[in-house]
Amino acid sequence: MKNIRLSRIVTTARLPRAGMLVLALLAAGQLVAATSKNPTSKFYVADLAGHAEVNTGEKIEDLTNSSVFSAEGTVIETKADSTNAIVLSNGTGIFFESDSRLEIRRFLQEPFLPNRTDLETEPSISQTQSHLPRGTIGLCTSKLVAGSVMTISTPLAEVSVRGQKLVVQSTDDETRVSLIAGDVTVRGEGFSGGEILQPGQQAVVTRGAPGQPPLVVIRPIPEADLPALEEKVTQACMARRTVYFDIAERQNETEDPPELTPVPVTPVNPDDIGPVISSSALPGN
Repeated sequence: MKNIRLSRIVTTARLPRAGMLVLALLAAGQLVAATSKNPTSKFYVADLAGHAEVNTGEKIEDLTNSSVFSAEGTVIETKADSTNAIVLSNGTGIFFESDSRLEIRRFLQEPFLPNRTDLETEPSISQTQSHLPRGTIGLCTSKLVAGSVMTISTPLAEVSVRGQKLVVQSTDDETRVSLIAGDVTVRGEGFSGGEILQPGQQAVVTRGAPGQPPLVVIRPIPEADLPALEEKVTQACMARRTVYFDIAERQNETEDPPELTPVPVTPVNPDDIGPVISSSALPGN
């Protein structure tokens, strides 16, 4: 932290009160900037059935239950006949269907206070950009705070997520985004605008003609598909309620960035996850 020269403090006696307030706020801002560093974003493996791996950029490791990894720049891959669920340090649960690959290209978090009591709201502003080249994931987010950005891209689409429960399915030829609850916008990859989904709706994105944008069709979630989609979201919600991240003690409060550490909690009853949409509530029924 830079020292404030005494001569600068003395001259404030000749400033009006409003000017002194501005200087005080600027000095406080410099103090926060000098002593605050963004924590390293992480993810926690809440459940694993079968075999899944994480590529950290330096090595490939097997996922194991309750293991923790730095999140940004990693690639998580679930093998055939396997599933897993992770929890990001911003409180988002992600369930992976078999043969799914998720690339966490960007995940930044601002510092937050330790020993927080509201575990249903995101602990701080975060920026998350992920890419799903293939496979299926179910998401269950906490309540995102103002300023947070969460996007999931596929070979054909980009999904802006504002919450709360959704499933994204991706292949080379098709992307399906099914919104169970919350608010998302779906757009064809590389194109502006987008379609805002309502709970109970599904966006189906397919390749357009050569030189044309992908085709986006909005429809009600097929009733036959709904139970399986709800199950994936439920698994993600159950995962995110098994753990939360808190700030661990640091050796050097002014130089070391905050250390995020997972805190396991008592497993929840599936009935406590919250309501999911029923087929009778789908648009058009």
